[in-house]
Amino acid sequence: MIQSETLELLEWHRLCQHLATFAATKLGATAARHLKIPDSQTQSEQLLEQTKEVYQLETRLTTGLSFEGIQDIGDSLERAERSGVLSGDELLAIATTLAGARSLRRIIDNQEDLPILTELVADLRTYPELEQEIHRCIDERAQVTDRASQKLGEIRTDLRRLRTQITQKLQNILQAKSGAVQEQLITQRSDRFVIPVKAPQKDAIPGIVHDTSTSGATLYVEPNSVVPLGNQLRQIIRREQAEEEAVRRILTEQIAAVKPDLERLLAIATTLDMATARSRYSYWLGANPPRFIQREDSETITLRNLRHPLLVWQQQHEQGQPVVPVDLLINPLIRVVTITGPNTGGKTVTLKTLGLAALMAKVGLFIPAREPVEIPWFDQVLADIGDEQSLQQSLSTFSGHIRRISRILEALGNGDLGLGTEEKEIPNPQSLVLLDEVGAGTDPVEGSALAIALLQYLANHAQLTIATTHFGELKALKYEDERFENASVEFDESTLSPTYRLLWGIPGRSNALTIALRLGLKPEVVQQAKTQVGEATDEVNQVIAGLEAQRRRQETKATEAQVLLQQTERLYKEVSAKAANLEERESSLRASQEIAVQQAIAQAKGEIAQVIRRLQKGTPTAQEAQQATNALNQIGQLYQPATPAKPKPGFMPKVGDRIRVPKLGQIADVIAAPNEDGELSVRFGLMKMTVKLQDVESLDGQKPEPVVKAKPAPATVTPPPQPVPEIRTSQNTIDLRGKRVADAEYILDKAISEATGPVWIIHGYGTGKLRQGVHTFLQQHPRVNNYEPAEQADGGTGVTIAHIK
Repeated sequence: MIQSETLELLEWHRLCQHLATFAATKLGATAARHLKIPDSQTQSEQLLEQTKEVYQLETRLTTGLSFEGIQDIGDSLERAERSGVLSGDELLAIATTLAGARSLRRIIDNQEDLPILTELVADLRTYPELEQEIHRCIDERAQVTDRASQKLGEIRTDLRRLRTQITQKLQNILQAKSGAVQEQLITQRSDRFVIPVKAPQKDAIPGIVHDTSTSGATLYVEPNSVVPLGNQLRQIIRREQAEEEAVRRILTEQIAAVKPDLERLLAIATTLDMATARSRYSYWLGANPPRFIQREDSETITLRNLRHPLLVWQQQHEQGQPVVPVDLLINPLIRVVTITGPNTGGKTVTLKTLGLAALMAKVGLFIPAREPVEIPWFDQVLADIGDEQSLQQSLSTFSGHIRRISRILEALGNGDLGLGTEEKEIPNPQSLVLLDEVGAGTDPVEGSALAIALLQYLANHAQLTIATTHFGELKALKYEDERFENASVEFDESTLSPTYRLLWGIPGRSNALTIALRLGLKPEVVQQAKTQVGEATDEVNQVIAGLEAQRRRQETKATEAQVLLQQTERLYKEVSAKAANLEERESSLRASQEIAVQQAIAQAKGEIAQVIRRLQKGTPTAQEAQQATNALNQIGQLYQPATPAKPKPGFMPKVGDRIRVPKLGQIADVIAAPNEDGELSVRFGLMKMTVKLQDVESLDGQKPEPVVKAKPAPATVTPPPQPVPEIRTSQNTIDLRGKRVADAEYILDKAISEATGPVWIIHGYGTGKLRQGVHTFLQQHPRVNNYEPAEQADGGTGVTIAHIK
């Protein structure tokens, strides 16, 4: 009972309703609204893994998981098992559910690193032959088709022939008795063909009156000459109905034969939908996956920037106030945390936020907190939050709290409040207890004593207890027992309002007198109240105020340190940018130097050409030749760089040698010897690349020997076989026009599995839905290498060519 009370107090049903809005199917939404909380940590971890894998999968897919076609067919399966006959709509729903489940399985099977989801759909049976049979017998309007059985086809042929005869006879009567009829119209009343006759001239067309107009001016008459045909038509219609029922009965029996597999299919589809809803809700919340910790292994509860999920929803959808996050960092020794502070400061919201976070982790949801999210797996979440006054049960506030706390102690396994140093603790207590205003509603002295005793008991019997209180005596428990910790909600005295921040290690102090003074209460009354409170309390408040001031100074220093860190990061980015600019300038200068060298070479060539032309003008003498030689030497000294030392020939790099790549200005290691094309693989730093043999040299300046390709001996080479041209024939052409997408997929899968070459698929133009379905199927089929529209002469975009691997 206390479990259901706790869920109600934490407003768990509201969170489940929010989760249901992210479900894709009716089954998933129903399951989300009635979310079952697992009984073991193993189940919770499995649900979390499902959520993580769906989260990972939907980040890869462009449109996310699709549950199109999956419907709630549970009632239909039950009726089929009880020998009922399913309607056409129910049969179609089963067929679309089979197709939707098969599509889900195909998407998951085509992905890697999804072990949980792959195992989930491994045994999923979708019965494509049953789906195909349903579509063969039932059309899109949920009517039985003519092709469902030979007998039904013959009956409907007779029906069409008979209706034609009746219509022809009535048409003749309308023309012959045009003056007696109200209008040239053939209609039906009670499955009988009739014509509208003017009431005063009803004797002009003798027959059976089946209906009368509202005004009475028109009678709907079935002429006597048509009555025998009408009777015959009704008999054939009854035969048609009986044959249709026979067809639906056969399909129903086929469904009943595989009911267990179809029920498992529904369960798997619902599980996938639930995992998808959890993933999408977690993404919407900006939540992160939790890790279950063992506090016995000295692991700390870590929940930073924890936000209340219902307040986040209220902020987003109902224009609520911004959500103020809280930090919960609870070390392994702490069993009880007492939160103090003024009313409306956020104490109760903190309790509810932690309770919802624990439940969300248990059901496989992510927690709206900053990573890392680390929380124990609590076997029970028990809460006493709010006021349980009841006039009908004669319960006061105090009585309501005690009744609920008694149920909490019973749920912990021992309702006895016997305390003492030799009390036997429950082994491995794993419960989370949340108490709001513990001990309130009665005499403060007795209430405080009861609260202390209760918290000491819970320290022995629960994994963690969070309690809010106004009793100052509870603040001292921290200094008597290391398992206790204090926290408080911050209060801004300048604005007389809470900040909703949770402060750790500092108990809250009373602000009632300060608030009363600020709100206009006479100062002498407030001063008298301070006298009544006593000096000891005033000193405690001064100590707490000093601690709060010290905390604010530390926060200021931390903020300043953060600013310095940001400035350092900014300076680092600026220095990095300047270094990059310097490198760019150096590259630019090197490029300009190369241009200058090229220009100098061009100028030197021009000057040399002038010397040559001057010598060619006449018969050169020895003196002129000497002058030309001197001029050339001057030009060479001016433009030609110093002659480098002649490299020694004969160098051939091997694997493991260190060489120089002059073009890159790098020293590299040889990781692959030169091949017959004179290329070798080198590595410098983390980079690997292939370079030409003539672009490298040894560390002492040797140039490598060129690789001489061995000329292959002439041999008669058999030319490779020419590719067989792709020719369209009736064998590799499939006409899908007029087919449903589900039928087309089945036909395509069979044709592709048997194909040895390209397949021409005729889908036509139409609305484009069939073509889109064909292309989606081809993209996912493992045997299809690629596909393309056909040539204009072969049908253009109305035909797709699939190339088979």
